[in-house]
Amino acid sequence: MEKIKVAIIGCGTIANSAHIKAYMANPNAEIKYFCDIIKERADKAVQDYGCGQAIEDYRVILDDPEVEAVSICTPNDGHAAIAIDCLRAGKNVLCEKPAARTYEEALEMQKVQHETGKVLNIGVVNRFNTGVNVVKNMIANGELGEVYHVYVSFRAHRSIPGLGGAFTTKAIAGGGVLIDWGVHYLDVVMYCTGDPQPKTVTGQAYCKLGKDMKDYTFTKMWAGPPNYSGTYDVDDFVTGLIRTEGPTISLNGAWAQNIGVSETYIDFLGDKAGIRLQYGSDFKLYSAKNGALLETTPTYNSTDMFQNEIDGFLNCIRTGEKLPSHIDTVILSSKIIQAIYDSSDQRKEISFE
Repeated sequence: MEKIKVAIIGCGTIANSAHIKAYMANPNAEIKYFCDIIKERADKAVQDYGCGQAIEDYRVILDDPEVEAVSICTPNDGHAAIAIDCLRAGKNVLCEKPAARTYEEALEMQKVQHETGKVLNIGVVNRFNTGVNVVKNMIANGELGEVYHVYVSFRAHRSIPGLGGAFTTKAIAGGGVLIDWGVHYLDVVMYCTGDPQPKTVTGQAYCKLGKDMKDYTFTKMWAGPPNYSGTYDVDDFVTGLIRTEGPTISLNGAWAQNIGVSETYIDFLGDKAGIRLQYGSDFKLYSAKNGALLETTPTYNSTDMFQNEIDGFLNCIRTGEKLPSHIDTVILSSKIIQAIYDSSDQRKEISFE
């Protein structure tokens, strides 16, 4: 079988730390293009990985019939337009999370996917995480009983990324901590609980600690250094409550808060047992048996979730399998995130009933 020729659009951190390495490790893939509007990044990728051609304009890829698969690793403002162009050019697409800046953009991406029939998966990589799938299976098998509520915490002390840059500019990113971190946490909850339809959403997003950029104190900054002449108009704290056809979901998230403790976990509360999943790590099961309270830390052999994601993407191009990361499923997270932002702006509950 011929190798699937791949194009990487956006050669920044997520491309280099995850996508490129995973494609290189898959024997059925061959990277043909590295594309970045900053040509030096694409040139460096060619040099570092010893393959492919460096280009600045992704439209070169659209005109190349050899390219079957595209990874979109650009800032959020490029996701919808590039994905739609690639789908219409007959390419299969893996687009990094979030699907888009807004629910409306995500809906347009889904519409074009339906029109073209090509693959459109979103980079909700936790759906390919071993521990997350163990939790999902335990819930599906009834080991927690009825999961009636899920609590989500993604709170950090002073962790605003790239102050004044793309991450903190709403026109580029679509939002702050909710759309950047919250999308992963919400997606884990939706996946593990069977992707229940939302019924009502209420939330509040705050732009507080980062808005006076020169007064923002921090010890380190991912995607920095700060650009004090840039923009900060996104949320650094968010809270919300989602009622679904299944459990209720409550969340608190912070890029920055005046509490010096990071809390990054998800609590699944069932009437038979409960699970605390530490994000990106292991989990504990809390239950009762024979008059005793039990605390269990399961062990399992983990595989690399990014490799699983890329392998699954390439495989579904050939087989037609619809993965859990397909836009048809993942769009629920875009719907909920949009509703939280809308609820915050309108200061009222958003209902889908």
